[in-house]
Amino acid sequence: MNLFQQLTAKPWLAAGAAPEDLRHPDEAHRAAKKSALWVFLAVVGVLFMLLVFAYGGRMTYGDWRPAPQLKLLWANTFVLILSSVALQWAQVSVRRGQMDAMRVGLLAGGAFTVVFLFGQLLAWRQLGTMGYFDVTNPAIAFFYLITGIHGLHLVGGLVAWGRTAARVWGKFDVAAIRQSVELCTLYWHFLLGVWLVLFGLLFTGNNLDLLLKLCGIR
Repeated sequence: MNLFQQLTAKPWLAAGAAPEDLRHPDEAHRAAKKSALWVFLAVVGVLFMLLVFAYGGRMTYGDWRPAPQLKLLWANTFVLILSSVALQWAQVSVRRGQMDAMRVGLLAGGAFTVVFLFGQLLAWRQLGTMGYFDVTNPAIAFFYLITGIHGLHLVGGLVAWGRTAARVWGKFDVAAIRQSVELCTLYWHFLLGVWLVLFGLLFTGNNLDLLLKLCGIR
């Protein structure tokens, strides 16, 4: 066998298997969607990491005035945890074939997310009524920037959630819905983890020393 024949050889044909039998097109499509989500989450993770580094570096300047602590953010954090728990319940339910429970978990996850976003807007309103809407204060500007970007990512997630929720009534492809629920759950868990880091480092008190050490500034 010459070199060209070796390069163009198809050993799977010799084994009696057709190329399309090696991997079902639907399975390959689902794997590609999950891989694409992981790549997107990696990019988003880097974005928030850079924001945390920038926040820590800006805190070392003399004009830094910390933003006031808002108790509402604790309630918002609890609601976001509930949304992630509800979607996890939906994921477990669809794996077990419990479609009614999956629908309840899916709807609850979306509802809690909407409540969280509304709570974040209320937090912005609280800052405004306290006279802290002046974005020339770097701490306030970072607060709006970080919470705004996180909220926008959740809004984007709600678009995918809405498409999934609209398909779970009547007849539907269980395998396709199962993957959609799993991808939504993964996305929500990731954004919950991001928020817990942001909330713990930036919005729960004076964590300057810890933040600067994590950023390699001190």
